[in-house]
Amino acid sequence: MNDRRETDYNELLDATGEKAKSKALDVAVRYYLRMRGDTLVIPKGQIPELMAAAESRGSLTAGEIAEILNSEELPIEHESNTKIGRQ
Repeated sequence: MNDRRETDYNELLDATGEKAKSKALDVAVRYYLRMRGDTLVIPKGQIPELMAAAESRGSLTAGEIAEILNSEELPIEHESNTKIGRQ
């Protein structure tokens, strides 16, 4: 295995929280397929959904993007906080 591949696997283990490379790869594959779509199991991907939402609405808030891209494999949440003046 080359250095780049080993580094990628180690980063994937860290990012997914999995202990085994095979489980980390399973998570990555599920995420990729969920984002892409166009498969028998996931016909409509989240990236095409995001693009369609942006096209139809003109713009999206960070919260709307997080809602569309949120997945079991990589949960995404958005919180907004505004402070004005002294604390």
